[in-house]
Order: sequence, then C-alpha cells, then structure tokens
Amino acid sequence: MLKIGITGGIGVGKSIVCRLFAILGIPVYDADTRAKWVMHNDQALKEELTEAFGPEAYTEAGELNRTYLAKTAFHNPQKLELLNSLVHPHVGNDFTNWVEANQSAPYVLKEAALMFESESWRQMDEIIVVSAPLDVRIKRILQRDPHRTQEDVEAIIAKQLDEDEKMVRAQHIIYNDDKQLLIPQVLKLHEQFLSKV
Repeated sequence: MLKIGITGGIGVGKSIVCRLFAILGIPVYDADTRAKWVMHNDQALKEELTEAFGPEAYTEAGELNRTYLAKTAFHNPQKLELLNSLVHPHVGNDFTNWVEANQSAPYVLKEAALMFESESWRQMDEIIVVSAPLDVRIKRILQRDPHRTQEDVEAIIAKQLDEDEKMVRAQHIIYNDDKQLLIPQVLKLHEQFLSKV
C-alpha cells in the first residue's frame, strides 16, 4: 500500500488539505491527535514518561498532564528531545497497526507537523509539503488561536524545520497561499497516487 506523508509548518493549512483527501475517501492518520491518544492509553509509554518526567506527568486520575509536560519540555531542548524520543516510536507502532486496519484503501495519508524531525518520513513512500508565506501563516494562527501572541507564534515557527528545507526534501508541494486553489492541486495528486497503486 502507498503511504503518503503530509507535513508543513504551523499555520500552513495541513488540516484543510487532509480534509479534502478524506472527502475523496482516503484514510488520514493525524499524528498529533494519535500521539495524544497513545500518551493517554499506552501503558508502556505512560511508565516511560513517568520515569523520565516524574509523577507529575500524569494526574492522580491517570490523565496526561499536558500543561506540566509542555512547560517542562518546550523551553528545554534536551527535555523536548527526550519527550519526542519516547513518544515517536510508540506513535510509529500505532501508525503501523492503523495501516494494517486500512488495507482496503488505495493509499493512506499520514499528517505530521514533525515528519522530518521525527524521522517518520522514512516510513512513507512519498511526502507532500503544504506551503504558505510566513505572514499568511502568522495571520492564520493568530485568528485561530487568539490566546497566542505574535511572539509565541514566531517562537513555535523558529523551532520547526525551515520550510525551504522541507520543500527540498518533499516529492510534492501544495501551495496554500490564498492565491492558488487547493482543490485542483489535491485532485491532481490524488489522480497521480491512484495511478501508482
């Protein structure tokens, strides 16, 4: 089965592109959502996170303490690397099981903001990068997340792999720059992928 990765920095519009593929009947694995699920439900990972970050990593009710983990890891590169190194292998296993469950589809998509950073691009046959100009991205994020400041957004973008680097490493680029229509770009790729299966 053809496995297509879809990535891009915050605010480029990966989710809307994935929704278009989903309308075409293509299963989409949302790595961020599944990572949260795995962190809540994978007992081995829960033990690893508790050992690495202390008992505060989970509440007394056994819920993931996202605020604590974000505060601990986001401002400390070593802790962030540790968090990712623990979570990503479990998400990789979850994705493998999900692919098995979707064998009837012509191809599948995996949406992940950190496709290259997490090395999960290695599981993919081809990569799509969704691209948008920086000013458009910042405007979108501030509209979507009014609690964030422009400085917050710029800090997040600065931590992500440079967009030009992602575009060089991808086989396909979808431009979501508010100038080019998304649907024709998605349909063209959909036809290309179908022709390969």
